[in-house]
Amino acid sequence: MIIYKTLDEIKKIKKANEIIARLFEDVLPKYVKAGISTYELDQIAEDYIRSQGAIPGTKGYDIGSPYPPYPAATCISVNEVVVHGIPSKKQILKEGDILTIDTVTVLDGYFGDSAITYAVGEIDETSKKLMEVTEKARAIGIEAAHAGNRIGDIGHAIQEYVESFGFSLVRDFAGHGVGKEMHEDPIIPNYGKAGTGAKIEDGMVITVEPMVNVGTYKVKILPDMWTAVTKDGKRSAQYEHSFAIIDGKPVILSVRD
Repeated sequence: MIIYKTLDEIKKIKKANEIIARLFEDVLPKYVKAGISTYELDQIAEDYIRSQGAIPGTKGYDIGSPYPPYPAATCISVNEVVVHGIPSKKQILKEGDILTIDTVTVLDGYFGDSAITYAVGEIDETSKKLMEVTEKARAIGIEAAHAGNRIGDIGHAIQEYVESFGFSLVRDFAGHGVGKEMHEDPIIPNYGKAGTGAKIEDGMVITVEPMVNVGTYKVKILPDMWTAVTKDGKRSAQYEHSFAIIDGKPVILSVRD
């Protein structure tokens, strides 16, 4: 069931998201460099989130047996890792890596959710194009989320754009509603058929989060039961925004005022 939000609720969701926007723009870029571990980046992110009066929504997140609770404040997915990379003291960033940082904040009972992909120093041309296309795909998906359209129009717009570059879209994970829970209805696939799915209406608060792979769209889950990697070992990128539908149009919440 889709939970429609009031304007007051949307303001609260925006405040949670603004913390992530500041984290991504002001804090993490100073530390995303060769030689740092993903564990250290996670600690920096958690410290900042808590300093803003919020709590990290992913830490201890439990989807039930047989999966272990997620152990960190962020998901840090390097190179061929698609999503849910667990930060580690052993994983040291190297020049030429790309990494997606996906995090969730909880502030006054409302969730924020956003993701960004960073480059570590100079990266190869394919990785540059991958990041560029993925970020643009997010924008195209958000643009398609307006009154009169349906959920399927979002995924269709993303898929049409991404596949025109020869890249592929992960099928196993999707965008979603967000509010008092991290994951709410509706599910927002990053591919699909135009004109299908629920109508896009005022009061919806949803995420668009294309996960784009250089090679196959297929993924596999590592033994930790969280980390998803590309099946062919090629690179992946992800960008995510939370946004609301207000007066028939998308309004991005995971940006700073």
